[in-house]
Amino acid sequence: MKKSLFILCLFTIVIALKGQNDRPKLVVGIMVDQMKQEYIWRFQSDFGENGFKRLLKDGFSAQNGHYNYASTSTGPGHASVYTGTTPSVHGIVGNTWYSRLLNRTVYCAEDTSVVAVGGSARSGKISPMNLYSSTITDELKISTMQQGKVIAMSIKDRGSALPGGHYSDGSYWYDSRTGTFMTSSYYMDELPDWVVKFNQQKLANEYLNQTWDTYKPMAEYTESGVDNSPYERGFRGKETPTFPYDLSTLRAQNGNFGLLSSTPFGNKLLNEFAISAIDAENLGADAITDFLAVSFSSTDYIGHNFGPQSKEIQDTYIRLDKEIEKLLNTLDSKVGKGNYVVFLSADHAVAENSKRMKDDKFRVDNLNGRGYSEYLEKAVNEKYGEAEWFEGPMGYDLFLDHDVVAEKNVDLYEIQMFVARKAMAFEGIHLALTHTDLVRNSYNDKTRSLMQESFHPKESGDIKTILDPAWQRGGDKGTGHGNAWTLDTHVPIIFYGWGVKQGISVREMHITDIAPTLSMLLRIRVPNGAKGEPIFEAIK
Repeated sequence: MKKSLFILCLFTIVIALKGQNDRPKLVVGIMVDQMKQEYIWRFQSDFGENGFKRLLKDGFSAQNGHYNYASTSTGPGHASVYTGTTPSVHGIVGNTWYSRLLNRTVYCAEDTSVVAVGGSARSGKISPMNLYSSTITDELKISTMQQGKVIAMSIKDRGSALPGGHYSDGSYWYDSRTGTFMTSSYYMDELPDWVVKFNQQKLANEYLNQTWDTYKPMAEYTESGVDNSPYERGFRGKETPTFPYDLSTLRAQNGNFGLLSSTPFGNKLLNEFAISAIDAENLGADAITDFLAVSFSSTDYIGHNFGPQSKEIQDTYIRLDKEIEKLLNTLDSKVGKGNYVVFLSADHAVAENSKRMKDDKFRVDNLNGRGYSEYLEKAVNEKYGEAEWFEGPMGYDLFLDHDVVAEKNVDLYEIQMFVARKAMAFEGIHLALTHTDLVRNSYNDKTRSLMQESFHPKESGDIKTILDPAWQRGGDKGTGHGNAWTLDTHVPIIFYGWGVKQGISVREMHITDIAPTLSMLLRIRVPNGAKGEPIFEAIK
């Protein structure tokens, strides 16, 4: 009897251990806003051994990872990584876009049916409801019968709402009006006690009363340009974009709590919040897989402000490396080394400052947006007669007013083709494709294919355009992104931890491969709109 009981107990233990080993206890998704693959290479000598280098040494790195669509910006980037598909399916075609149905511009994470929970009322109308497809976090919730927890967080609301998906147990973002983390009524009626207690520490206020100086001696910052560059914007209240920055004197003229996002301390605050969530939510505490989605946004704010050649961006990545190290050490102690899997990628890369490139004799410039709009309006009026032919803002997508087109008895495809031809004749416009052609055709040419993957039949305009390589729609300071070229598409794709095979690959892979790879590791369904393929080299 005792022997039988012993065998039964042993069998139960073996089965329990087997169940625990079938899947990781925790998935941690790390998105770094505006991080191009080149930063990994350029700043590698600045990194310690236990942050980015630990992920690279012991994990799998896809060094030729790319976005496989043209509209490279934050909303589409987060949506694409977590759904495993492109804007052509998930519908997040930009951070904002013109909605013909609503006759107004919409925000990618807006939801007018919900209200703020914590923070300020104006920052609370947020949810993932604009997504047309499921996320990897949704699929985890479904596969675990809602038992696996999903917690998402970012400085930016869209960097939290879209990764968290429809079933998120808590998606949180930083409110620049109050300096606290908040959410919306889509997720809950009131903030959890741990979030309230975290906000009561008033860390944002503490960080904003510090000075931002270089982490290392300035002389060691040899992988960036001069500190006082004419291509950098800087902060109001300081004459030059140069270190050090006394944040306590700058905050009043730079949005008070909003200034934090444009310093490395925004990443620090988010990391502290993520570490608090691991403990308070008991993430990875049992055999049922949980998911923590963390999106570091300050890299993007700083990049836009100072550009990719700045001392400020180099210092930001040196400091972020320390935050990654701290997060990994916390995971080791709280979840257990070998019990979690991490992926790290970016929502887009970034272009060089176009004015700098023009000054260096490249055939590059900033698009004359006002001149472009006036040019197109004049051309259409001369061809078809005076009328308000366009509706909505004239950006990368152009919307014709279909009621006016019908009233004037003009063939829609004909006028689409005319506008596309005229657009391509304007300096800086590389290619323009019509809605009709994007619906009818399937393009094999890479550039046209990237445009098609950015096109959603319900959300996109009558004509879709892209700029010439390295051109931007912006000023002469800082930098931007949002195009189909490698400057904007080439990002890190790194897997580390449970079930991951150590290695490096230089074959082209896509960010839409991340979610299917996680699905195979977790043994769950692939998100319902996924176009990507599992990265077999990364899986043991």
